[in-house]
Amino acid sequence: MVMKSDLTDSARKMRKLPTEAERIMWGLLRNQQLGGMTFRRQTPIGPYIADFVCFDARLIIEGDGGQHADSARDSRRDACSDHRASRS
Repeated sequence: MVMKSDLTDSARKMRKLPTEAERIMWGLLRNQQLGGMTFRRQTPIGPYIADFVCFDARLIIEGDGGQHADSARDSRRDACSDHRASRS
């Protein structure tokens, strides 16, 4: 099982070294540019790290590229986030 501090450390590293797509997306989402919503990037949610999260809107944005095609881990992550959204 992944420890919370390990996830937090990984999220910090991911924030420091974003992909080009993540840099572009963050440029569009930061500073409440999208309908006044506040987003956080590379945020631990359960056992996963979400690319972008708006807690107020209960919205998670994943910028999955080709490296995630048909990934079993991504399918589990999606099912987990769908389950969490339906409970809240």
